[in-house]
Amino acid sequence: MPEGHTVHRVACQLALDLVGRPLAVSSPQGRFAAGAARLDGRTMTGATAVGKQLFCTFDTADVLRVHLGLYGAWDLYGDVSPLGEGERVRGSLGAPRVRPGSVMDAQPSTRRLRLGEDESEHAAADDAWPPPPLGQVRVRLDSGSVVADLRGPSACEVLTADEAAAVRARLGPDPQDVADLDEAGEVVVERVTRRQVAVGQLLMDQAVVAGIGNIYRAELLFRARLDPWTPGRRVPAEVVRGIWRDWAVLLADGIRDGVMLTREDLDDAGRLAARHDPTLRHWVYGRGGLPCRVCGTPVVVEEMATRKLYRCPVCQV
Repeated sequence: MPEGHTVHRVACQLALDLVGRPLAVSSPQGRFAAGAARLDGRTMTGATAVGKQLFCTFDTADVLRVHLGLYGAWDLYGDVSPLGEGERVRGSLGAPRVRPGSVMDAQPSTRRLRLGEDESEHAAADDAWPPPPLGQVRVRLDSGSVVADLRGPSACEVLTADEAAAVRARLGPDPQDVADLDEAGEVVVERVTRRQVAVGQLLMDQAVVAGIGNIYRAELLFRARLDPWTPGRRVPAEVVRGIWRDWAVLLADGIRDGVMLTREDLDDAGRLAARHDPTLRHWVYGRGGLPCRVCGTPVVVEEMATRKLYRCPVCQV
């Protein structure tokens, strides 16, 4: 499942390439036809993420809410802007941005950028513009130079401003969406330490803290050397604060780099290798049965609330 950093990157990409432009909105699959008709021809005025949820605001005050769920992904085609400065970052097409006053190509490039659980760049099958929908596209946003196709989301709906605000209010704090990081951290501390539920389950509860998924959950708890089965009430407040601050750092890194690289022991060469080799990126996630990178004990795989849980039974006590 795409985690918080991916959704923030989607929001950044849409803000660069679609915000401020009137959009042709359609539903090639047909399942979002009414919502598409409501947004068609309108101008997107903002794109923001809170946790795993994307909110795209239009000039009518309508809000397109998207949750990618387990299988959702965005495909972007055309003159897609790089998300990083200078040399293109992983996952960005690196296409040059159109400067104010310049002339846009009559037929934009049809290179394709996929933004989902794993980002990837592909060449389109042909030079047709706009490109034909690939698979079951729930909604297509077309600015004329960039096309964004959404496939497989668990939620895709048009809300009023008040309805969108109500959804956001039900979510826990997101380090990228708070005015005061320390103040937001105290909200997380209170929501964790008042509960008897296992801390590993609480970190996955989007009403407690927004954006953490299975990978970040496993890695944050290992980095804190905390047993995921510890009841929230038994976790010291300072430990929860440390996890919150660590989450803020890891989330910012993931947004910048486009990968969940959670090992702080790597030098520059090691980080570069890990960006290209997923098996090098994590302390415990996905390493069931393999030796812990710290103590050598086999990493344990268990089930918590129907999701796989990875932990070191020695380091996390």
